Amino acid sequence: MPFPLASQGSQQSQKTYGITSPISLATPKDTDCTLTQKLIETLKPYGVFEEEDELQHRILILGKLNNLVKEWIREISELKNLPQSVIENVGGKIFTFGSYRLGVHTKGADIDALCVAPRHVDRSDFFSSFYEKLKQQEEVKDLRSVEEAFVPVIKLCFDGIEIDILFARLALQTIPEDLDLRDDSLLKNLDIRCIRSLNGCRVTDEILHLVPNIDSFRLTLRAIKLWAKRHNIYSNILGFLGGVSWAMLVARTCQLYPNAIASTLVHKFFLVFSKWEWPNPVLLKQPEECNLNLPVWDPRVNPSDRYHLMPIITPAYPQQNSTYNVSVSTRAVMVEEFKQGLAITDEILLLKAEWSKLFDAPNFFQKYKHYILLLASAPTEKQRLEWVGLVESKIRILVGSLEKNEFITLAHVNPQSFPAPSENSEKEEFRTMWVIGLVFKKMENSENLSVDLTYDIQSFTDTVYRQAINSKMFETEMKIAAMHVKRKQLHQLLPSHVLPKKKKHSVEGVKLVSLNDSSIDLSVDSDNSMSVPSPTNATRTSPLNSSGLSQGRNSPATPVSLSVTNTQATDVMVPQNNSTENSGGSLNESIPETATHPAFSSTPRPLVTRVVSSMRLVNQVQKPVTNTVTKMPSPVAGVKRTSSPTNEESPKKTKTEEDENDSSNSTEVDEQNKLEPEELKEVHSEEKSSSPVPGALPSSQRSSSTDLSDISVLPATPIPVIKNSIKLRLNR
Repeated sequence: MPFPLASQGSQQSQKTYGITSPISLATPKDTDCTLTQKLIETLKPYGVFEEEDELQHRILILGKLNNLVKEWIREISELKNLPQSVIENVGGKIFTFGSYRLGVHTKGADIDALCVAPRHVDRSDFFSSFYEKLKQQEEVKDLRSVEEAFVPVIKLCFDGIEIDILFARLALQTIPEDLDLRDDSLLKNLDIRCIRSLNGCRVTDEILHLVPNIDSFRLTLRAIKLWAKRHNIYSNILGFLGGVSWAMLVARTCQLYPNAIASTLVHKFFLVFSKWEWPNPVLLKQPEECNLNLPVWDPRVNPSDRYHLMPIITPAYPQQNSTYNVSVSTRAVMVEEFKQGLAITDEILLLKAEWSKLFDAPNFFQKYKHYILLLASAPTEKQRLEWVGLVESKIRILVGSLEKNEFITLAHVNPQSFPAPSENSEKEEFRTMWVIGLVFKKMENSENLSVDLTYDIQSFTDTVYRQAINSKMFETEMKIAAMHVKRKQLHQLLPSHVLPKKKKHSVEGVKLVSLNDSSIDLSVDSDNSMSVPSPTNATRTSPLNSSGLSQGRNSPATPVSLSVTNTQATDVMVPQNNSTENSGGSLNESIPETATHPAFSSTPRPLVTRVVSSMRLVNQVQKPVTNTVTKMPSPVAGVKRTSSPTNEESPKKTKTEEDENDSSNSTEVDEQNKLEPEELKEVHSEEKSSSPVPGALPSSQRSSSTDLSDISVLPATPIPVIKNSIKLRLNR
């Protein structure tokens, strides 16, 4: 791959990119070129580069699609009796955006496309006659339209290439071949759905026009996207960053170092954003006002914009924050990853490490002591896809709710979903599972601390069910389950290849106990899930004990059940709260001292004993939980919710207590993860009764997410849902 020469850099430096002057105009040295070539060789095995024949195949497919669009628009023009002179030049065009347009798509990636039509072609034509035209093509498979989506789309597979096609009708009589979508005047007199559809192309084109060297930008972005995916921080919907946000961060780095090549830019990326003073916004250009009265991101005008934690602003009008989903926890996780990335690239530039170290996937399942498992299940694969999509889109609400708990420092959701063990071997069921890591705050002067997550879980599930009912996608067999597990118990629920190999397995099984005696073995992975786990080099664990894990099923009389089951607790160490939020500081070439250390340091910690609460269907009021706690300052701005729900919110919980026999001085990771024989016994049971899903939540306890504002009160006949309890008692 050619590298920019010094003479090119001198010419480029005459132009200023971005809203500030560059940090450095230094040109590449021989060592930089060598390291860049090594970076390319390291990236190749990960499939980030597409072969030339695959690229030509994509170009051929897009050409066919473009011809179909022109042909269809001519047919529509004739049906609407346009003059022949207009029909001959009416045009129409397919534009691309996203990773393909940026030139950083990977093998097998889909293509984001936009169909641009003249003013006499309606959206209804696109979803009717054009849909039928696509249906007649032999190469087209899996054709489906989503006309009621926020951004309406037609999805299809064209000769093996997955394509998402949006539609925009411009206020033009004809569509010229040289149309530049960056022209703001094109937005005049357009409906909001067309503006949203155009936004992807306009942002992508602006990014490419705002970087000094496109080749260096593309290679750097390929490396950063791979790093983000390997480190489980690539997901806009779950509160991390999506593709366009990563592209804008890399573009800003290129603006600050306009003559640098990829090896230097990757290092500078981590340097800049490990020191960035969030929530100061990342801007690629000064926002422009076009007097079209469209809503734009502006915290001076919009109070809600002032609460965005990690704003990265799109460069095309109307400017928007692409990271509005970021929460306190996800930002903390990403900033910590930036710091660790800086430490690794420092070693690489000093020739003390290879590029492969940057792309080594850390094991999420060794990082925390406590985890929440969310399971979504449906009776058919089609329903599972719809249900999983809805549940996943709301998980960030749960993360935000957990963050507000005064005893939780961090809630880290893994963007990868996993196939969940089948609950009933006799009944076909499609299940997907997500894992959330928890860090509890260290509380001083507290002998006995109760942490109640019941309300956090229940308000999340109520939100999901309410949304499903309002959107009329709900089916009676769609269920959500949640449970709290310890790190040493994860291997019995997760696919073996995602966990590190254990030196020793002495397991008699952690039992997940519910209210009846029916139980099944959850150690067998489901073969029905479509989820693709994260690629790691972790070796497989040894086979599980067939008698190791059992879980009771909910009563079949309850059409929708929240089967939250709690596993046995062992001695837990609560990590000390060392905030990962970076105070920023001015940008310089030095390495921050904290870059080489994880944000959550391992310090002597108090032992924790859990109170496991079985789920119960009761209509009794829970007694308030009292404890003596010295409240620590919260890292989250605003008031944190107390650990226990109010009397009216939560059903009564039945507690089972157990003693722990693990060594109190186990501080090393290997020792912490040795599995001891454990058994959870059910102490007493209660008769189940139905409790309806509550209606609208009290405003003081409603999640701050804007998603909740769109949710109406439940129908007159609410669906009975099993209330659940996840309650921990932390003892010093």
